[in-house]
Amino acid sequence: MAIVILVVACLALFVPSTMLWIETSWINYLLMIIMFCMGLTLKLSDFKTVFMRPKEVLIGSLAQFIVMPGAAYALAKGFEAPPELFAGVILVGACPGGTASNVVTYLSRGDLALSVAMTSVNTLLAPILTPAITFLLLRTTIQVDVAAMFISIAEVVLAPIALGILVNKFWRRWVEKIVGATPYLSIAAIALIVAAVVSHNAEKIRETGVIVFAIVVLHNAFGYLAGLTLGLILKLGPAKTKALSVEIGMQNSGLATGLAQHVFATAPLAAVPGAIFSVWHNISGAILAEFYKRWENGKSEGTIETARA
Repeated sequence: MAIVILVVACLALFVPSTMLWIETSWINYLLMIIMFCMGLTLKLSDFKTVFMRPKEVLIGSLAQFIVMPGAAYALAKGFEAPPELFAGVILVGACPGGTASNVVTYLSRGDLALSVAMTSVNTLLAPILTPAITFLLLRTTIQVDVAAMFISIAEVVLAPIALGILVNKFWRRWVEKIVGATPYLSIAAIALIVAAVVSHNAEKIRETGVIVFAIVVLHNAFGYLAGLTLGLILKLGPAKTKALSVEIGMQNSGLATGLAQHVFATAPLAAVPGAIFSVWHNISGAILAEFYKRWENGKSEGTIETARA
């Protein structure tokens, strides 16, 4: 995934004409595909983890919506990002964790059940918390249409996920036949989103690229470190700490990109931080997994079986 998205991003940035055929108006539809694919992998029984381990899920949710928006605000201020980029950075920070966090947690031999639960809960909270946090941090910088953002998240996130869960429930045998292809479909959709945003804003990205890339790298790294530190302080154990670290550090940057295109339509650069985050966190996540999987889990090691238990 990291290699595909990196190649697409480089082509879109340095040879934008190769990707300009991808319309930015497609972004929300591509996000719906990604969220539907996520829904196909979930069952209602997966949510029992939330009730069985509410403390751990609550810690993950609080950290997600406090640490990442706070870090985004501090970094955007510290680098004196212009208003459009400032808005995009805040939007990335205010979004929930992405589904890629579940893959990286699995590769890290972390607690996959906890990762899925945190991603699911944070995604369901996003229609309320993402607009609220964005408005709180941007009201003096750029106009935020909270109602439009809520509606957009409900349409792009909640509806496709709910549809995916229902399809999985009533047509389980059919889903089992195609679910193996859904990761590749999601990767293709993310790559198209990145290509659309980068190619249509290539010149401006090249002008501000160093600042945005520095903010994105530091933001992502701070999320990983915050989750690791929190897990160690609370003595959650290696598997849960890995899941928390990955979940906080890996944002649903595709959602941030789509929301920026819709809510900040007059500020096209607001979509750039999300696009760059989409590229970077997949690369950093793959690297982090290599280190984390060497961290001994003992009896708490997360597996696919644990997630489906």
